[in-house]
Amino acid sequence: MTTPEVIDALEQVWGSILEVTEDLTEDQWRLETPCPGWDVADNVSHLIGFERGIEGESPPAIELSTAAHVKNDIGVMNERWVEERRSWTGDEVRAEFALVTQRRLATLRSLPETAFDEVGWSPIGQVPMRTFMLVRIMDSWLHEQDIRDALGRPGGTGGLGEQVTIARADLALGVIVGKGARAPEGSSVALVIDGPRPVRRRFEIVGGRATPIEADEATATITLAPATYVRRFGGRITTEDALAAEGTSLEGDRVLGAAVVTAMAVMI
Repeated sequence: MTTPEVIDALEQVWGSILEVTEDLTEDQWRLETPCPGWDVADNVSHLIGFERGIEGESPPAIELSTAAHVKNDIGVMNERWVEERRSWTGDEVRAEFALVTQRRLATLRSLPETAFDEVGWSPIGQVPMRTFMLVRIMDSWLHEQDIRDALGRPGGTGGLGEQVTIARADLALGVIVGKGARAPEGSSVALVIDGPRPVRRRFEIVGGRATPIEADEATATITLAPATYVRRFGGRITTEDALAAEGTSLEGDRVLGAAVVTAMAVMI
């Protein structure tokens, strides 16, 4: 993606979050979402905190009680931003989100092109800032879907956010098939994302590694709807829910296919 496309994608997703949270009641803000431990307002608070952190602010020094959904240092950082805003109204959280995202877009648009090629910290390691911003698009879009699921207001699909999220999930497929599912030597797995623009990815285990290879046949073929794919990748639904979802099918070695779906939840 070009730099303007990356920034436009962030603006599109953040604008969609503002649209879907307009005029919510406080009860709606407190609805539980598929993101473990967080309600609608908490998802927005997380996005605020992460963007403020990118701008150089430190998370609040808040002592956290043990929570099952906080599993690593990044989780602790995220939770501190969220906890700070749990006493706020949902509308107050939304208002800050509007200001923070407006500021972030202005900052990004003010940077020279070379800044997006500079390598620095990200949740996935040291990467160019352009890659980090793609991760921010993915994270923001997944949380938008968490919010929409809780509110019963589907939308935000078919755009840049969904495209980036699926592309980021695709990058993990080799590790999912080879390391996560432990597919045996010589076996192959095909994953079909059966959406408006169907995509087929096939991996074969060669020398102990999952290698992308073009071929028609596969030991196991997994077909998933885009929503099922990204929700399982993000850990929002269980293996059982993914396998039972509309549009899911397993062909060939069903045990291997189910193992791949189980290993698919890799997002931090």
